[in-house]
Amino acid sequence: MKYWTENVFHTDKPIIGMCHLMALPGDPEYDRSGGMERVIEMAKKDLVGLQEGGIDAVMFSNEFSMPYLLDVEPVTVASMARIIGELNDIIEVPFGVNVLWDPKASLDLAAATGASFVREIFSGVYASDFGLWNPSCGESVRHQHAVNAEDVKLLFNIVPESAQYLGNRDVVEIAKTTIFNHRPDAICISGITAGKETDSSLLKKVKDVARDIPVFANTGVNLENVGEQLEIADGAIVGTTFKYGGVFENHVDRERVETFMKKVKTIRK
Repeated sequence: MKYWTENVFHTDKPIIGMCHLMALPGDPEYDRSGGMERVIEMAKKDLVGLQEGGIDAVMFSNEFSMPYLLDVEPVTVASMARIIGELNDIIEVPFGVNVLWDPKASLDLAAATGASFVREIFSGVYASDFGLWNPSCGESVRHQHAVNAEDVKLLFNIVPESAQYLGNRDVVEIAKTTIFNHRPDAICISGITAGKETDSSLLKKVKDVARDIPVFANTGVNLENVGEQLEIADGAIVGTTFKYGGVFENHVDRERVETFMKKVKTIRK
């Protein structure tokens, strides 16, 4: 089956590489001495490493804005817009954005920067490390139209990291009703935290009910399991695997990206 992903990413089973931004102004770990110049410098290095390694697309996220907010401050969106704006001339692949964890802010950033997609928690009620997670998909989609972001693809993360669905419902049932009620452009299935492997059996169960909706492995895809994961999933979002030593806190290692993408291309054939 041919999905919209082939038109956006120009390949089947696309790999989206994460460009994790350092802590931003207002974040507890923000590097005041290095300032925004340092954040932009490192974002550029990571972007170049991903692109030179052969990545299909990138997604910019404020990954180190820990602890995360469910209603982010305006300075976060403004800072991310500045970073993407300054990198715009060297972005060579389709890109998306993720403002953790605020769907409307992600859509604002996408509208301002020309991003092709966003990944967010758009629906569901969860007990999380960040408090009660209760987004309104109806409000988010109406906001999407209000800011002229109708063409931005919405990647629904229905297994949020560091959270559990409130209510006795399994993920397959959640996937079915999410598709019926919210019309997602794609569904993302995650492990418990960034870098933790997505359960292949769970991935397959969701894939079996998703039908014409692409399903992405959202965390923990690595050189050893990428064959198994892409046999099921329609693509993957990869962050930790591409970093020096495979360590979440590190920056992108171009050689790791290149080795990974060579294997992916072989799998596609």
